[in-house]
Amino acid sequence: MAPEALEVRRGWRIVGLTIRAVLLIVLIFGVLITVLNRAPLPETRAEFRAAAAADRVSLVEYDEQDGAIRYVRWAEGPLTWRELDAETFGAAPPPYTMADLKSDMGRSGAEVTELSDSGEIRLGPQWVLEMPAPVGGDWLLAAWVLTFLIMLGSTPRLGNRWAWFWILGAGWIGAILFLLLEPRPFWFEAGRTPAPRGRLGGGRGFLLGILLALLSTALTLAVGYLLNLVLS
Repeated sequence: MAPEALEVRRGWRIVGLTIRAVLLIVLIFGVLITVLNRAPLPETRAEFRAAAAADRVSLVEYDEQDGAIRYVRWAEGPLTWRELDAETFGAAPPPYTMADLKSDMGRSGAEVTELSDSGEIRLGPQWVLEMPAPVGGDWLLAAWVLTFLIMLGSTPRLGNRWAWFWILGAGWIGAILFLLLEPRPFWFEAGRTPAPRGRLGGGRGFLLGILLALLSTALTLAVGYLLNLVLS
């Protein structure tokens, strides 16, 4: 091959690796935010008031039912998530209301948003769509969509497009696997060719996607709780 062609090929390889690396960094950072967001540590109202008064609270999310707030979590930066403990929402009156929330926040300028299913850990890529913009939701959505488009425009090695369609549908873990493994492992040096193997079809990809969705949900709960303990 002519030297000019080799340089062009090498240049495109560097561009491709750079794009994959950037997408991986964004998605892995999104995983970190997600696991912390989905497993916040419980705190008291007094601790919430103190954090708000010190202007450490950047985002507050709540769930309101029949005029009473049943769940509140907040962020002190993208990697620090807390929630009000169960005693705040006890069965005995009076209920915790929006007026109480505003009073506890004081003059804090934190963004306040309502959750539709505050305590639910969902399967699949919904975490990308639900991640609040103030903590990087737009970047995560763009990275996941671009990974999906790269899959559609490429010729995957380990599975056909239908297989990867279902695997990427599992959420963050599917997107990261694709960027690491397709069309060749990310860590392979130039000129090294992966050994040929049979490709997954749509059926096996669908089953693998379900398995990965269950695995990612369990990891989200476990790792999120452990990281919150470490960072607290």
